Amino acid sequence: MTFYKSATKLAMTVSAAALVASSATASSHREAPGITEQPKVDASDFYMFRSYETGRPDYVTFIANYQPLQAPYGGPNYFTMDPDAIYEIHIDNDGDAVEDITFQFNFDNELANDGAGIALEIGDATVAIPLRTAGQITGAAADPLNEIESYTLTHITGDRRSGKRAAVTGSNGETFAKPLDYIGEKTLPDYETYANSFIHTMTIPGCDMPGKVFVGQREEAFAVNLGEVFDLVNLVPLEGSIPNDRSNDDLVDRFNVTSLAVEVPITCLTGDGNGVIGAWTTASLPQAEVEDPSPTYAETSKYGGAFVQQSRLSAPLVNELVIGLPDKDLFNAAQPTQDSALATYVTNPTLPALIDILFREALGADDNIAPSNFPRNDLVTAFLTGFPGLNQQATVTASEMMRLNTAIAPTVQAEQSPFGVVGEDLAGFPNGRRPGDDTVDIALRVVMGALCHPVPLGAELGVDGAEEDTESDFINLGLCEESDAPVGDQPFIDGAPISSAEMQAVFPYLNTPLPGATNE
Repeated sequence: MTFYKSATKLAMTVSAAALVASSATASSHREAPGITEQPKVDASDFYMFRSYETGRPDYVTFIANYQPLQAPYGGPNYFTMDPDAIYEIHIDNDGDAVEDITFQFNFDNELANDGAGIALEIGDATVAIPLRTAGQITGAAADPLNEIESYTLTHITGDRRSGKRAAVTGSNGETFAKPLDYIGEKTLPDYETYANSFIHTMTIPGCDMPGKVFVGQREEAFAVNLGEVFDLVNLVPLEGSIPNDRSNDDLVDRFNVTSLAVEVPITCLTGDGNGVIGAWTTASLPQAEVEDPSPTYAETSKYGGAFVQQSRLSAPLVNELVIGLPDKDLFNAAQPTQDSALATYVTNPTLPALIDILFREALGADDNIAPSNFPRNDLVTAFLTGFPGLNQQATVTASEMMRLNTAIAPTVQAEQSPFGVVGEDLAGFPNGRRPGDDTVDIALRVVMGALCHPVPLGAELGVDGAEEDTESDFINLGLCEESDAPVGDQPFIDGAPISSAEMQAVFPYLNTPLPGATNE
């Protein structure tokens, strides 16, 4: 049952780096009990990659997605960000799993007419309208926009709360505008042009080159067979057992998401490290909340106290399919330096055992199909430390972070492999993560033991005598034995493929959101 044949052998070996003890399904949607109560601070996906837009290879793009599963027609209030929260992207450039740089977003929502909102004369009364617009929106200053959403962006060096803070600025000073969600084609007749006008050039304190920032609604870019996976994996997840086409995708072309995207010069990120950076995104709310019995538009609750982290995300699927239910909220509140307390979920994962329970008979196996190498050093390497020579920092601190080797050049969109590193595309997952990387299939195979089998990375990792497209390119990473993973060489899939060709090739890379209604 070996699948190491031609192109498939590269794809199926699972990005030797499939950062994920995780495994298969939606990235991070409603992944913990607590976050279901705070949907505006629910992080769904995190991307980090060398920019592959023409002329931008000296930049790294970070995209933090929030508020998943946005129905395009989900009005009338749609999906504004939480003005009481702070949303952050953290970068560790020296390997201690502590943030060295943080980009902090803080949102503000205001009604038009100095907070009174747009009103109409109805008989002898002036009455505020119930909708977010009073007519068509084109981006002009005179647009009848009833609610205006904006944000500030702060650059923090050192500790996220006590470090040095400085405002990131744009052409309008310290305040950046956010576009209205895509209500529909009548309200917003040219949404792509409208939204692109909110891509701002930004000046980053202490950085000699300008960057870019965009915050706004985008089409969901994470492909997965979501319903069936959570229904006790209601499919046989093997190539040939289910159609591998878009019909199996429960997210792309169905939902939108809100993206916080920044593009930053590499020279302003790497510090004194070895050029490999780690990053993650968080959202936090003040510690205390008291409901206001007489709420207003400006304030429905009173908040106070220190900010408390509500959401945390780096590699996909971690909290959803690795962390046990009793500790999911704890993981969301933890810092990377605290991950050793939850390491058992990686060294002794339950997901392979669940797959064995569900599919041993379907796969025709007589015995346990879950990997037996405990502790799972293959997952520790992929998930907590990075791979030597690929995406491991000079100082190694076991922690859950997305890791990117900024010295590896970006791959142009047309040449990207959705299987990243073992698709002979070193600029892809797990060396960071691009929107077109098929992390679900990669993760499924890794968790079932693909790294216990020879992987075609000899030439890429500089092994003596290894040549691409030959048997000499296949190496054993020394993390476990083939016998430890009886089905580790099988082509596990979820049936929902994705590729870079489906995305934009320019910042902010994710596609224009789906409209709430069309003119058809």
